[in-house]
Amino acid sequence: MEATKQMTLKGSFSLFGKGLHTGLSLTVTFNPAPENTGLKIQRIDLEGQPTIDALAEYVVDTQRGTVIAKGDVRVGTIEHGMAALYAMGIDNCLIQVNGPEFPILDGSAEKYVEQIKKVGIVEQNAPKDFYIIRHKIEITDGESVITILPDDQFSITAMCSFQSKFISSQFATLDDVNKFADEIAPARTFVFVRDIMPLLQANLIKGGDLDNAIVIYEREVPQEKLDQLADLLHVPHIDATQIGYIQHKPLMWDNECTRHKLLDIIGDMALIGKPIKGRIIATRPGHTVNNKFARLMRKEIRKHEVQAPIYNPNDEPVMDNNRIRELLPHRYPMQLVDKITAVGPTSIVGVKNVTANEPFFQGHFPQEPVMPGVLQIEAMAQCGGLLVLSQLEEPERWSTYFLKIDDVKFRKKVVPGDTLLFRVELVQPVRHGISTMKGYIFVGDTVVSEASFTAQIVKNK
Repeated sequence: MEATKQMTLKGSFSLFGKGLHTGLSLTVTFNPAPENTGLKIQRIDLEGQPTIDALAEYVVDTQRGTVIAKGDVRVGTIEHGMAALYAMGIDNCLIQVNGPEFPILDGSAEKYVEQIKKVGIVEQNAPKDFYIIRHKIEITDGESVITILPDDQFSITAMCSFQSKFISSQFATLDDVNKFADEIAPARTFVFVRDIMPLLQANLIKGGDLDNAIVIYEREVPQEKLDQLADLLHVPHIDATQIGYIQHKPLMWDNECTRHKLLDIIGDMALIGKPIKGRIIATRPGHTVNNKFARLMRKEIRKHEVQAPIYNPNDEPVMDNNRIRELLPHRYPMQLVDKITAVGPTSIVGVKNVTANEPFFQGHFPQEPVMPGVLQIEAMAQCGGLLVLSQLEEPERWSTYFLKIDDVKFRKKVVPGDTLLFRVELVQPVRHGISTMKGYIFVGDTVVSEASFTAQIVKNK
């Protein structure tokens, strides 16, 4: 059972440039942060240097980018930096910016990725807390749809229709997040000429130019109107009859625009607050539907803050009933773990099938059989004992004795027919023969009981 650790930057880096919408000269600095910090953005130009958690519920505007705010404190155009952090596996980072938005740079996430690679990434002690998709989740916003399906890894397919004869339907796929740096990060933001004037009238894209965006001229307009627009953007005049892309740098891929849409999805998914294992399929994505989906995922995570282990009864157990009997002194009717399905350096997963033939049902609510809570905790403790013993040489010569049990909670009845899944984790390394553990019992996706306990291991055989 692989235990992936949280990551942060080895050092700090800064990037400088103008804001896409404000046109201001801006500096953004990315700093290492302690484990379990998450991603935070700090406005160092304001009194008190307020900080906003980079989470979906703080998004207040998605018109032409993602803007988060807390009270009067706002930070916009964060999606490219967030995408780079998420795709590069950074869990904890304090981002400091001296204005109301991140600099647009070249309109992609490439410079962020380059700097992350340059300063390096360091592994932290805390485990990375993936949220594993177990069933289809979907949200619709008009013609836009985002669906996520179960998968072993994080992947995305984006499908876009641009309502244009010049650039019609496209799709882009990222099957391996490790390919983000080469296949997605360099994709630049884009804008249609038909959208530029409304954006300028909305007091946006003051910093937009051909160095930070692909401009798509796909519907012919009068030469005079196009010249007026070119003057506003401080770019050379072009022939109004020549439909096509207007940019200094050629397209990197025919589907660069959709690759950039995929980049934006990743940036907006970073605001979920946890790395995801699942496949996203996005049809006509945009910041608005992206944020609605991220908020829906935040609600889903709150409902299942502690996720049940994945259990496939077809898989061979790591320890079967016979091996458990070799390690534990318990016998019928007190051997309460049937098999172990996964074990790692700090965690273990076990299974107990509860049948109507359990001896304790004869005297415990016989008319309404309920598994005694103390036996649930005993079963959990037996899993914990197996976790500790699995790390010792000659485990058969050791015994485990429990010293203390704390924070016991019973959340739901356990009845005949239930299959109990145990997940027990070491809270801290074993020292002087003493271990502290936290355990959960699940039926399906639901936590039915939990406890913290301390045990002592003794070599006595």
